[in-house]
Amino acid sequence: MADHIHPIFDRLIPRAARQRFLLQRSCAVWLTGLSGSGKSTIAQQLDYQLFTRGFFAQVLDGDNMRTGLNSDLSFSPEDRVENIRRIAEVARLYVHSGIITLCAFISPTRQMRQMARRIIGEDDFIEVFVDAPLEVCEQRDVKGLYAKARQGQIKGFTGIDAPYEKPLQPHVHLRTQNCSVAQNVEELLQFLLPRIYPQ
Repeated sequence: MADHIHPIFDRLIPRAARQRFLLQRSCAVWLTGLSGSGKSTIAQQLDYQLFTRGFFAQVLDGDNMRTGLNSDLSFSPEDRVENIRRIAEVARLYVHSGIITLCAFISPTRQMRQMARRIIGEDDFIEVFVDAPLEVCEQRDVKGLYAKARQGQIKGFTGIDAPYEKPLQPHVHLRTQNCSVAQNVEELLQFLLPRIYPQ
C-alpha cells in the first residue's frame, strides 16, 4: 500500500448501521459456471425476487463490468484474473455498504474464486455452482460464442480450449439442465433468506 494512502473504514458509517437502515444482512452471492449455464438469468431473477420481498441487492455480471470498469481488460489469463480481482473489490465495497451483491461470473478456476473469497471475506462469500453440461450450454449459446470458439475465432474460451474447474464444496449447487429458472431461483432463495433477514 502506498505510504500516502490510508484506509478510512473506521471513519465511515459502520456496516452494522447500514444493515439496520436497509433491514437486511449483506453478503456476496458468487454464481460460477460455464457460459450459458444460466448465471446471469438466475442472478437477475433472484434480484427481482429479493426486491419484491423488500431487500436491496445489486447484480454484477460480465456485461455490466466489462463495458465499464473493466473495459480495458482482454481475455488473457492474466487479465481474467485481474477482472475477477476488481469485481471482488467492488463486491466487497457493496457488502460493506449493507447491500446484497449478486456476482455472476464464469470465474473458471478455483484459485480465482478463492481470491474473490479472500477479498470479500469468508463469512460474506456464498459460492453458487450453476451447473449445466457443456453440450447444453452450447445449445443455449445465444451470443454465438461457442460456435466462434469451435471455429477458432475465439481463443482460450472456457469449456472449449480453456478449462473450467468445478467448485468442490459450493454452498448451493444448482442444476439448470432439468430445472426451470424459477425452480433454481427458489432453491437459492430458500438458502439465502435465513442469512439475509436482519437479526
